[in-house]
Amino acid sequence: MDLGLTDRVYVLTGASRGLGFATAACLVADGARVVVSARAPEQVAEAVRRLGGPERAIGLAGDLGDPATPQRLVAAAREHFGRLDGALVSVGGPPPGTAAGTTDAQWRESFETVFLGTVRTARTVAEALTDGGAIGLVLSTSARAPLAGLGISNGLRPGLAGVAKDMADEYGPRGVRVLGLLPGRIMTDRNRQLLAASGDAERARAEAEAGIPLRRIGEPAEFGRVAAFVLSPAAGYLTGITLPVDGGALRGL
Repeated sequence: MDLGLTDRVYVLTGASRGLGFATAACLVADGARVVVSARAPEQVAEAVRRLGGPERAIGLAGDLGDPATPQRLVAAAREHFGRLDGALVSVGGPPPGTAAGTTDAQWRESFETVFLGTVRTARTVAEALTDGGAIGLVLSTSARAPLAGLGISNGLRPGLAGVAKDMADEYGPRGVRVLGLLPGRIMTDRNRQLLAASGDAERARAEAEAGIPLRRIGEPAEFGRVAAFVLSPAAGYLTGITLPVDGGALRGL
């Protein structure tokens, strides 16, 4: 299938590794150009190198908690590649812990980055998309079903799913699509840390896989291919949905 990605340009946050990088790699493989962003400059530079250098990718170090970051990313896409067609907004997972056991400071910090940073970025990109386009928010299956030990995620992700739906309504008349992506257990650094924190990573992995109908944890590229499709013109009639990429783990219809 031709996804129609050739020469299209996307901004991706949290994209020096994990799900963001996997999506960037899939976009580039299908002919798109990308602006990747993350907090650590050296990781951003390495991601750009792996994606093929400045003809295919450029990078900016930035924190979504900084109100100036989204506009910097939009400007970089236009200045270097001459256009902007959408974004994948991914933010590192908030610290683990129960909702009641999380401090006010942890809630505030996570709200500023995970929630408000995502909303601000999506809004800024949407306002810059003059000829339609697509914005994907990387959320979590916790948007539909709480996950034990991830209280902040359980609190913030459902709200972001609602934001995506609201923005899809608002920006739809201009041809701008907004969607939520719900990764389940995918073997990123974040999931490795969560497995290791159990004290017995192999046992924790086996228990996690037993609850997934496909009986395995997913690979980042499997998420990346779904995200690249959703962002592409080939998915032009998809908007306002939350799409699980979880091996069937969510039980709701």
